[in-house]
Amino acid sequence: MAKRGMQFGIFLAPFHRLGDNPTLAISRDIEMIEWLDRLGFDEAWIGEHHSAGWETIASPELIIAAAAERTKHIRLGSGVTSLPYHHPFLVAQRFVQLDHMTRGRAMLGCGPGALVSDAYMLGIDATTQRRRMDEALEAIMALLACEGPVTRKTDWFEMREARLHLRPYSDPHFPIAVASTLTPAGPATAGKHGVGILSLGAGMPGGPAALPGQWKIAEEAAAAAGKTISRRDWRLVMNVHVAETDEQAMADVKVGERLETVTYFEDALGRPPGRSQDPLTDGVKAGTTLVGSPETVARGIEKLVEASDGGFGGFLFRANDWANREQTWRSYELFARWVMPRFQQSLETLRGSHEWAVANRRTIFSPNVEALRKAFVDAGKDVPEAFDARASGARDMTRAEG
Repeated sequence: MAKRGMQFGIFLAPFHRLGDNPTLAISRDIEMIEWLDRLGFDEAWIGEHHSAGWETIASPELIIAAAAERTKHIRLGSGVTSLPYHHPFLVAQRFVQLDHMTRGRAMLGCGPGALVSDAYMLGIDATTQRRRMDEALEAIMALLACEGPVTRKTDWFEMREARLHLRPYSDPHFPIAVASTLTPAGPATAGKHGVGILSLGAGMPGGPAALPGQWKIAEEAAAAAGKTISRRDWRLVMNVHVAETDEQAMADVKVGERLETVTYFEDALGRPPGRSQDPLTDGVKAGTTLVGSPETVARGIEKLVEASDGGFGGFLFRANDWANREQTWRSYELFARWVMPRFQQSLETLRGSHEWAVANRRTIFSPNVEALRKAFVDAGKDVPEAFDARASGARDMTRAEG
């Protein structure tokens, strides 16, 4: 699979409905990452959650380690590690180890912690989470620089002359990205530390329109901190499902989407119900959910590129159980076959070669018909009528073009 142009992957929270065997769900998640690796997807980001029943992976590092042994190429990251829940020294140490174990395929996604119920159980005041994330990331970046001992003291962690046991395998270190919804906190933190962005807000109402402003915040924060950031390290996360037709794609996901929205996001997390009776259809119309044929989904990504006012480097499926296993895996296959090449410069030379052959087929391929006819004559065999007719026609076309 081409490694130029846009990169593609999944953001695996994961979202598994209540009643599904959790042991099998975890196994299936790893198996799906294997499938994505075979299809040529570039990366998989695995989440960390501890409550509310649906998002069942507590340690993305364990999934990364297991998946790394079963895959060859796909990069594996945390999507995300909730930094306020962990001592930053241990986060840095774990991901440096994964960097070595994966031979440079590990990535660190950072966030403040998405579920308030997680923070509550840990005794963390929700109003402190974003500050704590920034403090932890600053300490992690200092450790990864390997420029000497790092001493830090805050109201929730302390490091005394800390240094990494291992230098990162990657140079200068593994990729790092900060999760962002629609608030300024995510892009501001990413810019401040010169790292990438995981824009989960792209799939929310008003998300595409907010993209230029989000990137501007990151650029301004980077400039103020003397850092640089690249759009290639900016990834958008969105609900996606691909089928052969738009109608089939909608039919695949309609029941599962409603179940997830009502049972998890509304009942468990207490978010207000959608403002319409058909939020799936409305999201597809608004371009915040991409459900349809390969052509429809490709056009949706093209519109996101336009909305971003300068482009972005990666696009991630928000992995879910909206469709059944067969439909979901087929969706990834259709996307890899018919959508990804359009954004990875895989088709230009093929299309150019085809157009050249079409434009020159008479002058290039016509002599071959005559050569085949001559082979029969030289062998003392009768020339089949089809060859004789085609050879005569080819000679006539060649004279006419001459």
